[in-house]
Amino acid sequence: MKLLSPAISRLARLRLGAIEQWMNDPVAVQREVLQHLITQGQYTEFGRRYQMSTTFRLRDFKTAIPIQAYEQLSPYIERMMAGEENLLWNTPIEWFAKSSGTTAARSKFIPISQESLDENHFQASKDVLTMYYQHYPESDLLTGRGLVIGGSHQVAQLNDLVRFGDLSAVLMQNSPFWGHWLRTPELSIALLDEWETKIESLAQTTINENVTSVGGVPTWTLVLFKRILEITGKATMGEVWPNLELYLHGGVSFTPYRSQFEALMGKPVNFLEMYNASEGFFAAQSSPDENGMLLYLNHGIFFEFMPIDEYGKPEPATIGLEQVEIGKNYAPVITTTGGLWRYLLGDTIQFTTLFPFRIKVTGRLKHFINAFGEEVIVENSDQAIAEACRQTGAQVNDYTAAPIYFGAHNNGAHEWLIEFEVVPERLETFTLALDDALRRLNSDYDAKRYKDIALGQPLVHTLPKGIFTEWLRCQGKLGGQHKIPRLSNDRTLLEALLLLWQGHPAT
Repeated sequence: MKLLSPAISRLARLRLGAIEQWMNDPVAVQREVLQHLITQGQYTEFGRRYQMSTTFRLRDFKTAIPIQAYEQLSPYIERMMAGEENLLWNTPIEWFAKSSGTTAARSKFIPISQESLDENHFQASKDVLTMYYQHYPESDLLTGRGLVIGGSHQVAQLNDLVRFGDLSAVLMQNSPFWGHWLRTPELSIALLDEWETKIESLAQTTINENVTSVGGVPTWTLVLFKRILEITGKATMGEVWPNLELYLHGGVSFTPYRSQFEALMGKPVNFLEMYNASEGFFAAQSSPDENGMLLYLNHGIFFEFMPIDEYGKPEPATIGLEQVEIGKNYAPVITTTGGLWRYLLGDTIQFTTLFPFRIKVTGRLKHFINAFGEEVIVENSDQAIAEACRQTGAQVNDYTAAPIYFGAHNNGAHEWLIEFEVVPERLETFTLALDDALRRLNSDYDAKRYKDIALGQPLVHTLPKGIFTEWLRCQGKLGGQHKIPRLSNDRTLLEALLLLWQGHPAT
């Protein structure tokens, strides 16, 4: 291991020149990516349908192919999973990443080609490493092992040629040989399907490893860390893994969790955010103090950006990198080497810098509260939760919120269900701090809260620990990348959670 690590770190540093090239000429690089995608796509059934062989300009591409939701591509995907080829992509698709999202009961199956593995997922992972070594040239990251807290779905065989699993399982099954040497735990544990058994196995098998990095969704990483501290009797993770130097996170905002992680680490640890999904590896922070994640523009994905006010229109407009502005919300539309053509991803982002292009994820197109014109997005709620915690000393494990509609004797309001790790001394103080932070962060919310004319003070409930986990278990979504939707514009999820709470033994 110690002999291998310096060699890999030198290779990582050699990649830096290629990264700087696409950072310095991003628009031209994206045009080359699109041309490559169209060249390959013209030989597919989808490409013939939309006459890609005659598509030479971006304007033609956008005119010819409508923006696609998963439902539009799913007939092709179902045929691909049955073994048909050259439907969306012109090389064999042997793997599909199962992604059920946060609320939809029906699973999505995202095609993963060899090109999307090599040019996107694996190359992007190596580029994260390259940029980390650029900022920390004396790092000992590769002298130890990386613990990745992946998903909970076993790999399944559909037929002789086609298999599927969640993204982490697909990547582990296809990772290069050296990736297995640098990772812990062994594959049989990493791919365990039952999540509670998996957490216990992860804890028991890694406490004596030299873990230098950890990657995973914050909520489940916290569960693992707390179990490890219970087993070892240690006070901090720094005592368990003294060489731990990096935590890679994604999936949800890290803002509400940072203080908990800093306390649990007990030593300086670098935090890096990644934007990695079944559809692709899109962006990552190149250094912990960076404002936003560097958008990966030469990794087999062509990006368009839909202004939020275009969402829902019959023919929504998109713009390119040349036209984006800092601080505005956009919905990414992607075309990939896995055969996703002008695919509406469903996330919302903002650009934090231009040239180089850095972004932050602000929420989901369907995860917001706008029942009264307040336009509260997940970024607002995460920041408000963090500020209320700062003021009251509370720590939040998870939360969700939804509107209370106008009634005969009441105005509207927002109802919050919060699971605390550390409960505030007075819930009323926390609620006032939360409300005040939202008013400062969101002028539309503030206007609706003026004199309680449209919106009253938030109604906040303290949930007993385990309610969110129980809901995920009931939905068959326990573990991995599955998470509670932060915000909903209707009360369906909130009412289900309230009903579950009422039947909880602790109530």
